[in-house]
Amino acid sequence: MSGPGLSVSASAARNLATATVTSVQNVANTPRFLLRLLPFVDVAGGVYRVNRRAVVLAKPGRVDLANEDGVRTVRPGTLRAVPLLSRLGDAELAVLAGKFTQSRHKAGDVIAEEGSSGRSLVIVADGTVELTLSGPYKGRLRQGLATRGDYFGDDALVGEAGPAPAVKALSAVTLLTLDRAAIEDEGIRSRIGQYQEERDRLKGNTNSHGEQGIELLAVHAGEPRLPTTFVDYEIDPREYHLSTIQTILNTHTRVTDLYSNEIDQLREQIRLTVDAVKEREEWELLNNSQFGLLGEVAGRQRIPTRSGPPTPDDLDELLTLVWKKPAFFVAHPRAIAAFGREATRRGVPPVVVHLFGAPFITWRGVPLVPSDKLPIDADPVTGAQTTSILLLRVGEGEQGVVGLQKSGVTGEIEPGLSVRYMGTNDHSIASHLVTRYFSAAVLVEDAIARLDNVLLGNYHDYA
Repeated sequence: MSGPGLSVSASAARNLATATVTSVQNVANTPRFLLRLLPFVDVAGGVYRVNRRAVVLAKPGRVDLANEDGVRTVRPGTLRAVPLLSRLGDAELAVLAGKFTQSRHKAGDVIAEEGSSGRSLVIVADGTVELTLSGPYKGRLRQGLATRGDYFGDDALVGEAGPAPAVKALSAVTLLTLDRAAIEDEGIRSRIGQYQEERDRLKGNTNSHGEQGIELLAVHAGEPRLPTTFVDYEIDPREYHLSTIQTILNTHTRVTDLYSNEIDQLREQIRLTVDAVKEREEWELLNNSQFGLLGEVAGRQRIPTRSGPPTPDDLDELLTLVWKKPAFFVAHPRAIAAFGREATRRGVPPVVVHLFGAPFITWRGVPLVPSDKLPIDADPVTGAQTTSILLLRVGEGEQGVVGLQKSGVTGEIEPGLSVRYMGTNDHSIASHLVTRYFSAAVLVEDAIARLDNVLLGNYHDYA
């Protein structure tokens, strides 16, 4: 047993000291860069209506598919995504949907040679195919990539095709094919003819987006008669209703009264709850089934990667879809790392810029903004993990993507976010209602594009 010390012990002296405490650390917190970069519009009445010009000529879309006992089938109504079939009735579409035949091909298979005379509508049910033509200086010229829901050969179905491209499977693919014989029914042929007649009549008076043209005259001499024109609008414009995130925060008055000497207990509880609300908001902005940005991308604004990993070529293709003042990419941190590996492999390591005190890699000057709210999918057979990358143009003035919120609500602590005192019950529990009103809107289709099938697990051995 040791004797008495020469001075007061450290353990005893510590009882007289005041500990320096930190606020509560939260590992689930993220920087939420999307919320910082997305401009928000105040929606005073709770509803945001997006008025667009009327589309008078059907635009190509994507066909929706079902999986019945391992067999891919077409959902009949979605065949109207093929403009040629847009005038058909439900019964006629159901007949056509039942006439598709399924075929499977391995990666690398040449499905059709260039110039082949097949007259079929082909829908990609699974996988990715590449369409190419011979170039004028040797080599192959890519006409496009087609992935799930995409189609080709519709023009050949009615004898309007140009040069037939070669079709090659870049991955294991499943195709659904409709032969020309399937549309020989008189009623179907008649409705297709109606579409062709209307298309030919409107073709010279519509723009590339299917909107009615605005008649103009450019002259440098004389006194010609000026054209008359007008701009038509959509009859039934899209309306976005604000979504709500809410919770009731309970705190015991004894706790907030007695233990708030260093850190205010109520403020700390509110801070942590608000952080959780904002994390959920960013997730909803990307994934919500009604307004989430991943689901709001139009069919023709979605493209697959050519070989799996996200390459500079893939991001360049994405930039061609949102070329009017692209603002930023949004990608999972692992997707950004995968792109960095591919760019470095090619000898073009991305340039780094600093925003909000953090480094961001860029491509063509457009920053890649990380968000862990973008989902990662795992293939049940191979275990390969894939995700998507978004590219946005933002702001009302740019006809881009905007966030929506309602400011000025009771108990507001920042625009669109309020904390209201709800009273104290007979257990001495004080309740506060935490509310966030928000949504997002895509003003025109070419404000957002999506790169799909982004493979995450590809690494290079430089040895």
